[in-house]
Amino acid sequence: MKIVNLGQKNSVLNKFVAQMRDKDIQKDSMRFRRNLERLGEIFAYEISQTLNASPKDVTTPLGIASVPTYDDKLVVATILRAGLPLHQGILNFFDDAQNAFVAAYRKYDKGEGFHIEIEYASTPDLNGKVLILADTMLATGASLEVALKRLFDEGEPAHTHLVCPIASAYAVEYLQKNLPMENVTLWVATIDEELTSHSYIVPGLGDAGDLAYGVKK
Repeated sequence: MKIVNLGQKNSVLNKFVAQMRDKDIQKDSMRFRRNLERLGEIFAYEISQTLNASPKDVTTPLGIASVPTYDDKLVVATILRAGLPLHQGILNFFDDAQNAFVAAYRKYDKGEGFHIEIEYASTPDLNGKVLILADTMLATGASLEVALKRLFDEGEPAHTHLVCPIASAYAVEYLQKNLPMENVTLWVATIDEELTSHSYIVPGLGDAGDLAYGVKK
């Protein structure tokens, strides 16, 4: 698995991440969602540079222009609900992509342990396509792993891009061990070192779903 950390570059992406982390700016849920959407657009642009492309002739009012555009068939997927603004940002750039959705959540066991439950999944055929799976927070890697296994039931992608802006070092290591395939790329904006006993990323940014859409019961 290849890992690309866009936060290591000096770019406007880091401004958006900083605003998402800021406990005062977080009070504006519209800005939080918009910043997630902006991150999705940045990740989409970076991913676009890895796609297979070929020149196509385009008829203009004055002649013919040869323009290289991507050939891959794309599927943009997300884990509900926190990933929705990120998903939209990716879709803003890849507006011809098909879409997939997975509803997964932590179900807590006795003590501090938990497992991942999937309630719903909807996806097109993935065989030979490029899959982009977006989720805002990558804490343990368990949700992403379970969601991927469910999606892979519908076919084998040519390449899988995992877009997870806020990741923990633990989860990155976990995915490296459990997703050793060469045709998987993990895209992050930052990797935080600490993970609490309840599997929350520190410094992280809190509950992305609550910040984007309101506190749940």
